[in-house]
Amino acid sequence: MPLRDSPLLAPLLAASIWGGMYVVSKWGFAQIPPLTLVTMRAVLGAAVLLPLVWVVKPSRSFSRRDWRGFAGLAALLAVSLAAQFLGTDLTTAAQGSLITVLTPVFTVALGVAVLGESLGSRKAVGILLATVGTGVVLAGRYTLADLASDALVGPTLLVVAAATFAGYTAFGKRLIRTYSALETATYATALAVPLFALGALAELTLTDASLGAIAWSPALVAAVAYLGVVSTALAWYLWYKGIERAAASTTAVAFFAQPVVGIALGGLLLNEAIGPALVAGGVVLAVGVGLVSTA
Repeated sequence: MPLRDSPLLAPLLAASIWGGMYVVSKWGFAQIPPLTLVTMRAVLGAAVLLPLVWVVKPSRSFSRRDWRGFAGLAALLAVSLAAQFLGTDLTTAAQGSLITVLTPVFTVALGVAVLGESLGSRKAVGILLATVGTGVVLAGRYTLADLASDALVGPTLLVVAAATFAGYTAFGKRLIRTYSALETATYATALAVPLFALGALAELTLTDASLGAIAWSPALVAAVAYLGVVSTALAWYLWYKGIERAAASTTAVAFFAQPVVGIALGGLLLNEAIGPALVAGGVVLAVGVGLVSTA
């Protein structure tokens, strides 16, 4: 099957977008507090998605059960992103990249246990190869010393982020089947905005941070726009588009591309060293993705 026809194309694009998000987020935290930044990201994402869905599906109505489903996804999304941004602010790149790999593992587990998806030997081997390939890439980039840290709060938050995003992926399947990837991503994002706003309000109230202290610049505006429009509106739609076309356990394998793309971009844009492990691990990852996409 050509890549353009594969159900994994959309989630692979989403994971690639998120691969470049770490550097932008980490830089942004020096300018804007984490929960405030994630709120700006969600507001921009909703502002892009809502007008689009109103044009595409202008007369759609939802049952109370559906609204509860959207609200549940919004809660998972809010916890996941808040934990991700706070955890990213408190961890090293090595810790963040390693823990990120847990997201597809959690997603596969939920897909099989909750959605009753069949794993199958071909898909299982593909997921295993994708995991190994990502591990090879990370091992070539980081050492055990890079992972060492006395603080457990940051890594714990990233584990929470991985688990809740897996829930957002798996539990979104019913609504996506009933409606569409665009509608489900849109209303989950919009309903999450008040939850993010509460977190930002608490952050601004309980810390020394303030909106007035933010030194806006063209670079900062571009960073916030990237996080809101590209990493949120576009990437969340693309991720759910994968769920619309394939099983959650199949879509999950695309997430392994995130740390690989992140490391590759670090080499291309930041002149970070890229060794043979990136190439070798990337090839193994590609084989794994290929097996899953044809399972």
